Amino acid sequence: MIIREARTSDYAQLREIYLHSRRENFHWANADEMTLEDFDRDTSEEEILVAESGDQILGFASLYVPDRFVHNLFVHPKAAGKGAGKLLLQQSIARLGTPVTLKCVSDNHKALSFYKKQGWKTVIEEGEPGARYWVLVYK
Repeated sequence: MIIREARTSDYAQLREIYLHSRRENFHWANADEMTLEDFDRDTSEEEILVAESGDQILGFASLYVPDRFVHNLFVHPKAAGKGAGKLLLQQSIARLGTPVTLKCVSDNHKALSFYKKQGWKTVIEEGEPGARYWVLVYK
C-alpha cells in the first residue's frame, strides 16, 4: 500500500468512497441527501492524499494546509481495518507538521476510538445539540 497525492483521474473513485463510507457509517445523517458531488464541495481548496493498493484506491485524507487541519479521512467500507486510515493519518501529520487538528462527530464512536488509538487527544466538544463534534489534536 502506498500513500500519494490525488490526481484528477482519481476523483471518480474518491467520490464513491466518500459517498458509500458516509452512507454506511453516518447513522445520524440522512443518507438520501448524500450525493457524489458532495466530495468536490467538501474538499475544495484542500490537498488530498490517497491510500492505494494496486490500482485500487482504499481511502483518502483531505487536508486544509493553512490551518494544519485534517478535514476528511475516509476509507472504503470494504477496506476498513487494513491499515489505510492509519497510514493516511501518519502521512497527513508528516505533511502538515504538529500540532495538527481534526474534528470528529461526537456520535461517531468508532472513529473517535480509532483516533485515540493513534495518539490523538480530545480537546473540546463543540456544536449545536444534534450536531456535536470533538476537536482533537496530535502534538
